[in-house]
Amino acid sequence: MKRVLVAMSGGVDSSVAAYLLKEQGYDCIGVTMKLYDGEDGRESTCCSLRDVEDAKSVCYRLGIPHYTFNFTADFETQVIEPFIHSYEQGRTPNPCIDCNRRLKFERLYHRAMELDCDYIATGHYVRRKELPDGTVMLYKAVDAEKEQSYVLYNMTQQQLQRTLFPLGELTKPQVREIAEREGFLNAGKHDSQDICFVPDGDYAAFIEEYTGKTYAPGPVLDTSGNRIGTHRGIIHYTIGQRKGLGLALGQPMYVKSTDAEKNTVTLGRNEELFSHVVFGENLNWIAGALPEVPVPVTARVRYHGKDQPAMLHFLENGCIRAEFQVPQRAVTPGQAIVFYDGDKMLGGAEITGGQ
Repeated sequence: MKRVLVAMSGGVDSSVAAYLLKEQGYDCIGVTMKLYDGEDGRESTCCSLRDVEDAKSVCYRLGIPHYTFNFTADFETQVIEPFIHSYEQGRTPNPCIDCNRRLKFERLYHRAMELDCDYIATGHYVRRKELPDGTVMLYKAVDAEKEQSYVLYNMTQQQLQRTLFPLGELTKPQVREIAEREGFLNAGKHDSQDICFVPDGDYAAFIEEYTGKTYAPGPVLDTSGNRIGTHRGIIHYTIGQRKGLGLALGQPMYVKSTDAEKNTVTLGRNEELFSHVVFGENLNWIAGALPEVPVPVTARVRYHGKDQPAMLHFLENGCIRAEFQVPQRAVTPGQAIVFYDGDKMLGGAEITGGQ
């Protein structure tokens, strides 16, 4: 019997994932990763005491063991600190991607191997397929609303060979129906919406409190380089932002770019926010050998964005250039650009800019 270490957040998705694997005959062990000492009891965050108790309750009902792994130190150094550093550089990172890469599919993977587990499993909505040559690829989930392949672009073949995703063929209503039928106490639990360590969404306030720093104000410029105001510190701004600018400009203006070295924020009109070309670095290419020529793909430049046709060029040192047929709005350094061939996810990179 194959043994699976199931990452259980306390939510309905991972609970049903554990149930399905047990029904398929796997020897399951439930584990909750304690990542952040957040405020207990918040519905919109993860890592609370309630989440641990919910996961433990489901495991008890399934008759499988449950353990809690304390990864708070790793989370701080590998997720929170890079998140802050990225904001200080004028980028807008996605910490969930780093958490998946460094903890769920690296730290947890090694812990699973120590426990003689054959696989780890999560409640992500994504489909896993093994190709005839043994390569494992990720495909978009059946439920387009919950589809999560975007945040898994950094997975390696070694990790994919040992990871299961039981929910890829299901919709969210079907998952809740299973949970209700099986009497799980979290069947109606709300999904986590916010970054777990910034539950109120005020990233700048969190960064200032965490670092003890104050971030210097600086010039707000228009696209001609003229100073039109003063900003509150560069960590308060992200590309495409309109609210919170604190300036009366007579027309809608948006953050077009930030420059951490010069401590400037540049505003532009909506039509000035579009880019035909997107650049990226730190490419992770899941789809076999790296092509030697440009390839047509569809690409997504934000988690909930739409896939758009592009020609992908492979540059030196893991860098890429994606040329889009339709210009993309508010391309944001620090976010991910992820590439697809139909439903098959090919890989992705971290956005460095657009033009």
